[in-house]
Amino acid sequence: MNWSEDMDEPIPENPSPEGVGDPALFPGDTGSLPFEARRVLCQLLAGPSVDAERHALLWPVLLREETAIRARLSELFLELVLDRDLRVAFVRQADTGELDTPTLLRSSPLTFIDSVLLLTLRQRLAEAEAQGQHAVVEVDELHAQLAVYEPPQGTDRAGFTRKLNAAIEKMKKNNVLQPIRGSEGRHEVSPTLKLLFSAEDVQALGAVYREHLAGQRDGVDAESEEDE
Repeated sequence: MNWSEDMDEPIPENPSPEGVGDPALFPGDTGSLPFEARRVLCQLLAGPSVDAERHALLWPVLLREETAIRARLSELFLELVLDRDLRVAFVRQADTGELDTPTLLRSSPLTFIDSVLLLTLRQRLAEAEAQGQHAVVEVDELHAQLAVYEPPQGTDRAGFTRKLNAAIEKMKKNNVLQPIRGSEGRHEVSPTLKLLFSAEDVQALGAVYREHLAGQRDGVDAESEEDE
């Protein structure tokens, strides 16, 4: 499984400049998209997503220019995933079958602990949605919940803690975990995760990790840091 990485800085949301109606926005410009639509396209490619809450100025532009933006992405063998109910959108590689196409999105493999953290967050999101609530988690709570995946006999507790902290930071960087202002250590799980992991994915992944835990209890040497 691959996880798209975002650029360090978000695309700023400045107002459109004067003369935006002219498609030539700079010397040598041959593009046809309006200025703000290009900004949306850049934010989508920078990643990890565009949503109505964090990108209040870009979101309505995305809805208005959706067809044109989809066309530009298709030319790059990319697909726009847009959910109007969740009010979030992101880009992924298009399923091009047997075509030999380049891969433009940067990605990194998920470690075992990345995967179990994602599974835990996805389950929390499902539970919260069933109750009509936002999915909120605390860092200390995640450490306690994922302690069951620590290697047997606690041979390297410090190492496991470092890896779990790194996984949590990765979720923050990709906006899967969004800090709650004024509440240190508490984060909201982004609804975007629902688009990345279906209920079927959760069931399948959960079965794999239950087998892993059973193997640990039986003394089976299951290497947990192989890329998933």
